[in-house]
Amino acid sequence: MADLHLALKGEYFDAIKAGTKTEEYRLCTPYWMKRLASPFGLYDRIVLTRGYPHHDDADRRLVLPWQGYTIKQITHPHFGPDPVTVYAIGVRIDDMGHR
Repeated sequence: MADLHLALKGEYFDAIKAGTKTEEYRLCTPYWMKRLASPFGLYDRIVLTRGYPHHDDADRRLVLPWQGYTIKQITHPHFGPDPVTVYAIGVRIDDMGHR
């Protein structure tokens, strides 16, 4: 299977790395539906990067086991003032879950 690669803003990457953010949100759009809710969405791992680092920059890269996703309705400043439907992708870090 494949890895899902997501480039994140620094604040979100840092919160995931610190263990305070356990889900990463992507809008429910045809693009994300194809990547997550179809046979193409079968992943072993999720690779989170702080921006777009060089390939050998391990400090700006987290590799986690794929934890799946749920569909939720949220209100978040990044998406504007109205509630939106999102894929909430699991990015919880445990003691053994990242490199």
